Amino acid sequence: MIVNVSPKFEKSWQKLPERIKEKAKEREKAFKENPFNQSLKTHKLIGNNKECWSFSVNYSYRIKLIFLSEKEVLFLDIGTHSIYR
Repeated sequence: MIVNVSPKFEKSWQKLPERIKEKAKEREKAFKENPFNQSLKTHKLIGNNKECWSFSVNYSYRIKLIFLSEKEVLFLDIGTHSIYR
């Protein structure tokens, strides 16, 4: 799985606590191996974000993304549920 990141994702990444960055790196590795690994809780979003998907970094943090193809994704943002607004 090829992961690209948006400028918004990069900006949000810079603001994250170091412990969340480390956890996100672990989760990204799992995502690359299997995007629908049950532990990631990958799910399709609804409403204004209906083109997007999300998976859990931990209880509070999520990564919002879109699938560009079967083997390529774009991480749009990372943060708490506020990224869905």
